[in-house]
Amino acid sequence: MPDAVKQRFLYIFLDEAGNLDFSKNGTKYFVLGGITKERPFQAYKELTEFKYDQVERGTALEYFHASENAQAVRNGVFDIIEKNLAGVAVDALIVEKLKVDAPLRAEEQLFPKVLGTLLREVLKHYPLAEFAEVIVFTDSLPVQRKRSAVEKGVKKTLAAMLPASVRYRVLHHASKSNLDLQIADYCTWAIYRKWNGNDDRSFRRVRAAVRREWDVLQAGTGFPD
Repeated sequence: MPDAVKQRFLYIFLDEAGNLDFSKNGTKYFVLGGITKERPFQAYKELTEFKYDQVERGTALEYFHASENAQAVRNGVFDIIEKNLAGVAVDALIVEKLKVDAPLRAEEQLFPKVLGTLLREVLKHYPLAEFAEVIVFTDSLPVQRKRSAVEKGVKKTLAAMLPASVRYRVLHHASKSNLDLQIADYCTWAIYRKWNGNDDRSFRRVRAAVRREWDVLQAGTGFPD
């Protein structure tokens, strides 16, 4: 009997940079980024070895987080990410917050719009009927209002776009436990630094995998329905 056909699973790991604070203390941009891939996840072994290299040098490194890691650590992580971009796609939606209409500024209103827009862009690049399941990971979200907004945005989009035969799940895992969420953090941070700080040094390390980065409100067009 021939071997069963191996099922395909599409993984999407989401991360954000900036904030949704619309006061004068808030960031200019909010960025929602995602990395999309199928197994195998090639960077895992190297990242794990690199982490324990740092521990053996006397650091107390628990996990990788771009905005918090020392520059030497950041350089090493980007070295590994850059070597393992084959089969990885990076997409990022940029929101210039001053352009967001006032009724949309509540997090539970805005986040599903941003998330749905990004996911529609990601999914259009894949033959969805060929997958058994689409699995979306986010960092664990302690605020119930935001968790509900994330699930609303993901489920509405996936239910509308996926064939009936394709399952989907939304998993909220602590990024500390998930190296791909940490990679998504690094890629999203690199794009955010390019937009918010005119600093593209880190962006150049991941540019080969960046499929699209766009300011969704650039021409005053608003979010797609």
